[in-house]
Amino acid sequence: MRDLASNIGVVLALSPAVQAATIKGNAVDLQDYEGAALILNSGAVVGAGSFAAKLQEAETTADGDFTDVPADLLVGVLPAALAADATVKQSYIGHKRYVRVVVTKNSGTSVALGAVFVLGNARNRPVA
Repeated sequence: MRDLASNIGVVLALSPAVQAATIKGNAVDLQDYEGAALILNSGAVVGAGSFAAKLQEAETTADGDFTDVPADLLVGVLPAALAADATVKQSYIGHKRYVRVVVTKNSGTSVALGAVFVLGNARNRPVA
């Protein structure tokens, strides 16, 4: 059986916390990987909160360079509103160097959430 952990990278996309406003996640560098999947975990949703997540891409880490990823470069669909106590995933199949998650507050009070990117098809293995 192959060791999965030595063949993937895991990068913090969004620190687990209670979010009460729109937040932009960390820019994640995809250099040396051929695939990336966002894994987003939500906890409590307070005050009838409605929060939506999306992926953005860029060739640099400059905030203004990030744009929404076109639907044809995504595998899977994120829900229109994050549910309480749920895990969702979406894969990025584009070719830009950096990706990030953006979680937008549409209404309500807050949501507890965190996210990681799982990076796969590493060019150099084992992955540290």
